[in-house]
Amino acid sequence: MRFSINLAWVPVEELSAIARAADETGYDSVTIPDHVLDLETIETPYPYTPDGRRRWRPESAWPDPWVLVGSLAAQTTRLRFITSVYVLSLRNPFQAAKSIGTAAVLSGGRVALGAGIGWCREEFDLLEQDFGTRGRRTDEALDLMAALWQPGWTEFEGEHYTAPRMSMEPSPGAVPVYVGGQSEVALRRAARHDGWIGDMYTVDEAGTFARRLADLRAEGGREDEFCVAVALTDALVVDDFARAADVGVTDVMTQPWAYYHGLDVSLEQKLDGLHRFADEVLAPLGAANSATRKK
Repeated sequence: MRFSINLAWVPVEELSAIARAADETGYDSVTIPDHVLDLETIETPYPYTPDGRRRWRPESAWPDPWVLVGSLAAQTTRLRFITSVYVLSLRNPFQAAKSIGTAAVLSGGRVALGAGIGWCREEFDLLEQDFGTRGRRTDEALDLMAALWQPGWTEFEGEHYTAPRMSMEPSPGAVPVYVGGQSEVALRRAARHDGWIGDMYTVDEAGTFARRLADLRAEGGREDEFCVAVALTDALVVDDFARAADVGVTDVMTQPWAYYHGLDVSLEQKLDGLHRFADEVLAPLGAANSATRKK
């Protein structure tokens, strides 16, 4: 099992120190959320809370993911960067492919694109992107970007996007694509790619999603490695995370300082929690996994 530090709503001035500490202490990655803007008043309900209210405060920061990856990649050596999730259909896919591909090359292949279709109609309206076609455009954009990331000449003909014979350099070759969302359509989209990024679930709930994704992968004849990344609401100790791995979770997104100090805490408390969680969970779990593999 891998662990990812969730950078959602962490003050911008703390991001570098947290990424460096995660790099040094054995975390696999950091996950970076995405919105271009946050409107004071919206009619679209937020889909991941019972009452439709947004989880974050109005002053929460949403740094551009690819600018942030460029900065953090220059300060780390092994840490991976995953968007959780990048609203691809808000952007021109040619420009998105350029930014993502450049970040992948400069980081030495440490980038995975977590992509979602988005939920806020008002944000789409302001960026002059059609909300109703966002799912179909996302599917097509992912195919287009996969072609653009390959070296040499390529061309593409789709319903929404067309590319005459062209090249885009630097070319990363391939970028892993994880898909966000928990609808059946989103799960099917994820099964066609390299992984799925979920929300906050119990271990049992996460296992239900993992089994459905495994079934969809089998239907499509896909047997290669697949990422199932979630935040776990009822996992506290090593045995809990081991049980999550047993039901199909491969990656846990977490803010480990919450286990020791809470969420609204100082940078020093965040770093303390990050180190303590690495000692108390990552190290024992890694040792247990190594022992299991040797049997």
